[in-house]
Amino acid sequence: MYGRKALSVTSGGSTRRATAGPSTSYSIKRSSFGGLGAGYNSSSSGYGMTMMGGGGSGFSLGSSQAGGTLMAPPITAVTVNQSLLAPLNLEIDPTIQAVRNQEKEQIKSLNNRFASFIDKVRFLEQQNKMLETKWSLLQDQTTTRSNIEGMFEAYIANLRRQLDGLGNEKVKLEGELKNMQGLVEDFKRKYEDEINKRAAAENEFVLLKKDVDAAYMNKVELEAKADALQDEINFLRAVYEAELRELQGQIKDTSVIVEMDNSRNLDMDSIVAEVRAQYEDIANRSKAEAETWYKQKYEEMQSSAGQYGDDLRTTKAEIAELNRMIARLQNEIEAVKGQRANLEAQIAEAEERGELAVKDAKLRIKDLEDALQRAKQDMARQVREYQELMNVKLALDIEIATYRKLLEGEETRLASGPSSATIHVQQSSSGGSLSSSSSGFGFANSSMAGGYGGFGGTITKSSTITTSSSRRPY
Repeated sequence: MYGRKALSVTSGGSTRRATAGPSTSYSIKRSSFGGLGAGYNSSSSGYGMTMMGGGGSGFSLGSSQAGGTLMAPPITAVTVNQSLLAPLNLEIDPTIQAVRNQEKEQIKSLNNRFASFIDKVRFLEQQNKMLETKWSLLQDQTTTRSNIEGMFEAYIANLRRQLDGLGNEKVKLEGELKNMQGLVEDFKRKYEDEINKRAAAENEFVLLKKDVDAAYMNKVELEAKADALQDEINFLRAVYEAELRELQGQIKDTSVIVEMDNSRNLDMDSIVAEVRAQYEDIANRSKAEAETWYKQKYEEMQSSAGQYGDDLRTTKAEIAELNRMIARLQNEIEAVKGQRANLEAQIAEAEERGELAVKDAKLRIKDLEDALQRAKQDMARQVREYQELMNVKLALDIEIATYRKLLEGEETRLASGPSSATIHVQQSSSGGSLSSSSSGFGFANSSMAGGYGGFGGTITKSSTITTSSSRRPY
């Protein structure tokens, strides 16, 4: 809000000057921007405003009235110095318009910067929403990672249970294999015993066969001897008969009777008959004994051969049964070995798959943890930036509220109407100042570049001044 201000000064009723200044504006800004600096200070019930410009002008307003209302104090007696009744040179400094234009440009630039700050705050709010969305997605991913980890743990536990079951089954099969190997060893020992028995039986059979052959040879030999004895008996009989015939022929041919004194009476017929009977008896007894012995041996060998044949057939049947059992056990052992090899291959494959799955899960967990860590770092950085921007926004809100309060107070002061005050004006070449010792208002201006300078010397004037201000918008 801009207004035009008129100032009327009356001194002794003879001098009246009016000055119309250009449009004025009031603005406050922090000193960190390199432009205008502002501070809002409130004591008791009044208000104060201070503005400093690096190359422009500064203004200060002060009031001791409550609520900012300007009340005219009672006029006191004033001693007038006649030397001070000379009219003041209150010409308008031509640099004021340039300073005010510069202030307008600074206000525009500050407004643009404030708009850029608002845009940046909106952008950061959008970034914050995006980060919140990312955070929720990362939390969902974390939940998914937990589910995947639980699934892998369940899968690994299942594989471990299968591995334990396979290990128990392996132990059981190893026990059965040991039992089967023990049975095979027993059957092998029995088979070897039976083979040894068979070999012993065969050896005994060979020995018995040799005995039978020897007995048969003895029989043949005895039969040959008996035939030889029979032939000898027949020969002796033939010789005896021949000698007998010869003796009979000699006896017939000779008719000489020789009488000999022989006390022995030889009976050749009886002797021959007795010898024949003895030899025949011996031959018959030998033949009977030989036949009896051979028959007995033959029967014994037949019975032994039948028994050994039965034992041999039984042994052959047992050997065949053992061979079949050994073949079956060997097939079962081969099948168990094949099953064991398959189970070991499955166990190795399951362990390899489990290790690969665990490695893959660990890599995924590490990637997710790294992503979560990066997201946390990004989020922390964004939160810090957001806090900084919120601090800047809060400072800007405080400054905006301060601007609003100051502008409202200025508008209230400008709209409060005319007031009377006693003004002491002191002007020097280094600057200008107007101050009020009463409860009216005070105005101070200081320019780093010269400001309201240009007055040579010091002029001090004390008088009763009636001021009036009017405001109208452009």
